Amino acid sequence: MRITCPFCGERELGEFTYLGDAKPVRPAADAGEDVVYDYVYLRDNIAGVMSENWYHGGGCRAWLKVTRNTLTHEISAVEAAAGAGARQASK
Repeated sequence: MRITCPFCGERELGEFTYLGDAKPVRPAADAGEDVVYDYVYLRDNIAGVMSENWYHGGGCRAWLKVTRNTLTHEISAVEAAAGAGARQASK
């Protein structure tokens, strides 16, 4: 599998680290214990297209949001994760 980094171009998978589902949103500081538990420990095991966080440690060290089909490994989109160099991608 190859990932096209918006900053470095197409690269080998070995340069990246998978960080998991990109959809969960960190709960507010005053959220209840059950909400925090769900955020930390519970994830859907999606068979199909999902958004994932990846880290490009072997390149630009940017956090990326990758849209990938978990059944075929087909990647349909790669973009800078919010707050992780998104300004660089627009240059």
